[in-house]
Amino acid sequence: MPPDAVAQWGFLPWGYLFTVAVELPLLLVGLSPRHSLRDRVFAGLALTAFTYPVVICVLPPLVWAPWGRGWYLLVAETFAPVAECLLFRAAFGPAPTRAAAIRDAAAIVLANLASFGLGELMNGT
Repeated sequence: MPPDAVAQWGFLPWGYLFTVAVELPLLLVGLSPRHSLRDRVFAGLALTAFTYPVVICVLPPLVWAPWGRGWYLLVAETFAPVAECLLFRAAFGPAPTRAAAIRDAAAIVLANLASFGLGELMNGT
């Protein structure tokens, strides 16, 4: 059964802080050298701010409720890194090289996988 909407809104700030705490260090290290420390911190805070409410409050009733947790996880954990990669490019422009673009995208995907995996471990699922 999907989480209760009121509970999810109450969890949102804590989950956001947890996600940023996990993802920001990975972005600080993983993003390509063209990004300043300020840009890396901004990315770590802003990307999650845009996608986390969708993952936590919008997708459960739209996906989890009708199709179950498995489909929700597939949709949410695909949506978050794809949307964050697109937002990152919109914010910082195209990378100067293919290698920089791949490194930036890989850092974002890895950060998302880490926060998802650690969250699952903490929830015992």
